[in-house]
Amino acid sequence: MAITFSDLYTDAGLKALDEFLAGKSYISGDKLTLDDIKVYAAVLEKPAGSYANVSKWYDAVSSQLASTFPGKAAGVRVSSGKAGAAAPAPAAAAGCDDDDDLDLFGDETEEDKKAEAELAAAKKASTKKKESGKSSVLLDVKPWDDETDMKKLEEAVRSVEMEGLFWGASKLVSVGYGIKKLQIMLTIVDDLVSVDDLIEEQLTVEPRNEYIQSCDIVAFNKI
Repeated sequence: MAITFSDLYTDAGLKALDEFLAGKSYISGDKLTLDDIKVYAAVLEKPAGSYANVSKWYDAVSSQLASTFPGKAAGVRVSSGKAGAAAPAPAAAAGCDDDDDLDLFGDETEEDKKAEAELAAAKKASTKKKESGKSSVLLDVKPWDDETDMKKLEEAVRSVEMEGLFWGASKLVSVGYGIKKLQIMLTIVDDLVSVDDLIEEQLTVEPRNEYIQSCDIVAFNKI
């Protein structure tokens, strides 16, 4: 059975919508759908606080639309032009549908299909932006002297954990005078990890600088 909302620019229309949204997050189910977009478009602006359910729903839809369409809006208002119109006679109201009624479960129009496709495409593009390339890095980690415990040095290096950072194989390489350095591989997600920041803000500061004197990037290759 179709759910119909009328005159959402009036207190009566907003009250009916507020009652419908009691205990609900969205118009149809627990996720944003085209039904929400239809109703959202018919509500001219965020309702007053007396319509708590509508206000909460309006903020939720606005938030999702803002993340999907990140461009800066100039701000527009849409006037219905019917707020001052006389109410229809009961017989007329029973015999025909008001132009402002929203039939949420009626036949999907070409405009609805286009809007839904654009929304899906925008979400897909947003998700794609979050995907990032990876890089393989070879790092030289140098101790202070030949008395530095290299096992604890490697433990200090591997103790750095962050999103997009993956430690790999390692080995000790002699540099002379009984001193050895640690060579270690790591893989990073480019948009999440900066190797320079990793060195300057993690590896060569307290407490890890007790063992680590300096770090050098030996190789950096895109994967």
